Amino acid sequence: MNDFIIGLTVIVSTILIYWGSVTFYKKCRHIYTAPIILSTVVTIVILLIFQIPYETYMIGGQWIDHLLGPAVVGLAYPLYQYRDMLKKMLLPVVTGTFIGAVVGITSGLFLSKWAGFSELIINSIVPKSVTTPVAMAIADTSGGAMPLAAVFVMIAGIGGVLIHPFVWRYFRLNHYIGRGVGMGSASHAIGTATSMERDDLEGSISTIAMVLSAVFVSIIAPGLTVLLL
Repeated sequence: MNDFIIGLTVIVSTILIYWGSVTFYKKCRHIYTAPIILSTVVTIVILLIFQIPYETYMIGGQWIDHLLGPAVVGLAYPLYQYRDMLKKMLLPVVTGTFIGAVVGITSGLFLSKWAGFSELIINSIVPKSVTTPVAMAIADTSGGAMPLAAVFVMIAGIGGVLIHPFVWRYFRLNHYIGRGVGMGSASHAIGTATSMERDDLEGSISTIAMVLSAVFVSIIAPGLTVLLL
């Protein structure tokens, strides 16, 4: 089977799995049945059952991955809709995102160091809270592994989607600014998509936080890593 057939099969299968996950989520709405979680689990199970190597899946998966950029750009539309309101919230959003970036870096660094992980893994964990292309670039320049960084980004994104209801309830976080900044700075695009499903304004704030977090982490992560390791 040539690469074209493999790639086409992977793309169609992935779309069908995600479509099925969305359909199931509409009938059974629960945080654990979110399409991004369910489709990921189903895809992994299928790959394991049929013993399909990751490299084979990525023949088609890479084309889906290329759509991540346009998808993130598409999140800019709500920013335009709420541009006047967002200008008034710029200071708390920027401040909250910066603090979130520092906490995201230091928590990953200290916890992985405490667990006794190697520097390769630590440098791959540090940029976990920013979107995949940025995290992979940061990991590559700081001595981490790009594939590992991508895995940790996925864990951070899905983890944020899973635990955010409990965090909000425990800390009584009800304001859309706090929720948007938290999701965007901790769970990047996956968290932003979840916020966007709930409320456009919260999703817009999450989009800004996601972009700012990528900038902040890119600047401060290498220095903090060298300083604290």
